[in-house]
Amino acid sequence: MLVNMTFLSSINIDGSTLVPDSSDVYQWTYDIWQKLNISDKAAHIFTSISLLFATLLIVLIADYIVRKIAKELLHKVIARTRWTWDDRLMENKALDAASRLILVILTRQLLPYVFIGFPRFTAGLEKFLEILIIICTYQLVSSILKTIRDLMAGTKAFADKPLDSYLQVVQIFLIFMSGTLIVSSLTGSSPWSFLVSLGAASAILMLVFKDTILGFVASIQVSANDSIRVGDWIEMPKYGVDGDVMQINLNNVRVRNFDKTVVTIPTYTLLSDAFKNYRGMEESGGRRIKRAINIKISSIRYLASEEIEALKKIQLLKEYIDKRETEIRAYNQKYQVDSTVPVNGRRMTNVGLFRSYILSYAKHNPEIHKNMTLMVRQLAPTEHGLPLELYMFTNGTNWGYFEDTMADLFDHLLAAIKYFHLEVFESPASDDLRQLHMIRKVSEVR
Repeated sequence: MLVNMTFLSSINIDGSTLVPDSSDVYQWTYDIWQKLNISDKAAHIFTSISLLFATLLIVLIADYIVRKIAKELLHKVIARTRWTWDDRLMENKALDAASRLILVILTRQLLPYVFIGFPRFTAGLEKFLEILIIICTYQLVSSILKTIRDLMAGTKAFADKPLDSYLQVVQIFLIFMSGTLIVSSLTGSSPWSFLVSLGAASAILMLVFKDTILGFVASIQVSANDSIRVGDWIEMPKYGVDGDVMQINLNNVRVRNFDKTVVTIPTYTLLSDAFKNYRGMEESGGRRIKRAINIKISSIRYLASEEIEALKKIQLLKEYIDKRETEIRAYNQKYQVDSTVPVNGRRMTNVGLFRSYILSYAKHNPEIHKNMTLMVRQLAPTEHGLPLELYMFTNGTNWGYFEDTMADLFDHLLAAIKYFHLEVFESPASDDLRQLHMIRKVSEVR
């Protein structure tokens, strides 16, 4: 049975005249519904609904085949190959972009079979799918370009070249071309006519929308580099910024400082000025402790045997002291050192043992991260004494946890330093000056 052509040309489903010619698929489906003795209008509607569900089913099946079966097979094949370029393609999600592009193209090809009686609706969907094809194509090309960048970065000829900058320039060009094609698809005009019109108005646009254009470019760069996200903790002392990013839009970035004030800065300053992003610290799982204890230099000295024996009672030091004593004894015997003069040969000092104790204490502290840099180092002596700097990371990044861990660590060390016959440097206080003045008065009286 053939579709009633008079009906198809006269009835209006979505406010437009139906196309008189139909595909074989539509005709076959229409004939099936006509056999149920329903009206022509109902048969037409049920035909479109049936084809819509059939298309969705085909797309879902194709999506499953592409994403689950074909992709898994490709992953297994790629994992067994000796080449590296296919691994790079997989890392840069080129297969995902290709699968999305295939599904959108398939949907675009099936669309005329479904909404054959809805030309206006079909035209809108076709434009939407054309835009999706442009976006998916851009993502696929971008993934391929990233793969080329990674492969080139692994060669000696391009190891020191700014490949990321080159990639960003190409990506900006691709984004511009994709935007041009999208606008051309929406307006129905030629891309060349759009470019000519844009060139004529570019001078005025640059003048009137300077901040907007700068913000737009900055937004693209920030997004492409993934240099900042909403929720990141950033710091820009120049603008008084030290807090969490609340919002990023075309013209400005809003940051809530830790004192609950809100700072708004232009988006393009993220490119023109330097800023510190603490996201890397938060993702690493450790937060750095970098603080020194200033040792009073006059309290630094060699340790006597009795003092060393007393320090052996400190469990964290006993093994280290025994090992050092063996090394020092062997060295002094080898070179026949005159032990009557302390500076001859090798000896243990109180500051050296204290430094070893700090390191051992940190290694046994469960709040200190063991897989990150962990050391205790001497800095150059200053007028404030000899700095012993603790350089290590806590096991968490929460601010309160970090401060508690660091405070507990220094509480213990400042209390333990007296067992090593050391003193922490501190400037003379008013009590010290008064005591000195009283001593001087007493001496004058005598």
